[in-house]
Amino acid sequence: MITIIGTGHVFRLSEPIMFLIKHIWPQAVLVELDYARFMMMTGQADPPADASSVKDNSPWIYRRTAKYQMKMAQEHGSDVGSELVTAALIGRQIGAEVGFIDTNAAQVMNEMWAEMSFFEKTRYSLSTYAGRFRRKGSVDKVVDEFGKDETAMIEDMRRKYPTLVRKLIDERNASMAEQIRSYADRLDNIVVVCGDAHVEGLSSLLDGYEIKKIRLRDITDKNRLDRIRSEAWNHEGEGQ
Repeated sequence: MITIIGTGHVFRLSEPIMFLIKHIWPQAVLVELDYARFMMMTGQADPPADASSVKDNSPWIYRRTAKYQMKMAQEHGSDVGSELVTAALIGRQIGAEVGFIDTNAAQVMNEMWAEMSFFEKTRYSLSTYAGRFRRKGSVDKVVDEFGKDETAMIEDMRRKYPTLVRKLIDERNASMAEQIRSYADRLDNIVVVCGDAHVEGLSSLLDGYEIKKIRLRDITDKNRLDRIRSEAWNHEGEGQ
C-alpha cells in the first residue's frame, strides 16, 4: 500500500501529518524535500559560506516565490514546508526508512526560468506581482476551488504556463515516482507526503500499485479530518 498525503506548504499541518503517520505506521516515509534542504530546515547544516552570492545568482522569480510562501505561512501560523520536516522526523521516530525524493528547488527554478519563452515570463511576472497582495482568505479559496475541479485548474495552468507546469509538476512527478517505485518494490507499507498538486500525477505514474490518497482538503477541513481520525481509531481497535 502506498498512501499519498497531499499537503500545502504554507498551511499549519504538522499535527494531522504526525497523527496519520503514527497510525499508518509505515515502513518508509518519503517526503517532497531534498536532503540538503531538510538538513538546513532542521538546523543540522549551516547555510553555505557563499549564501549571499547564491541568492544573488538565483532568478528573481525564485526569491519572490520564496518570500510569498513565507508570508502566507506566517499568516497561517506556520513555517514553509514544516509538515514535510515533521513527516521525516516522525518517520525516523517510529523506525521507518525516510526518503528525500525531491530535486533541488533553486536548480529547478533556474532551469524553468531559462526555458520559459518571453511571453510566458511576462505573464508569470505579472501574476506573481499581483500575488504579493493576496491574503490568507484568497489562498484558502484557491485550495477549495482546486479540490472541486483540479483537472480544469491544472489544464488552465498548463495553457498559461506550459514550461512552469512541465518543470515544477510533470518532470518532478516523474522523478519522484521513480524513487517511490524503488521503495514500493521491496516494502509493503509506504507513506508519501507531497504537495497536493502532485497527488494525482504521482498516482497515475504508479499504476499497478495499491494507492490510497489523502488530499489537502481532507486534512484542512475539520469534519473530513475527524472522519479520517475515526477510521484510523476504528481500524486500530479491530486490529487489537
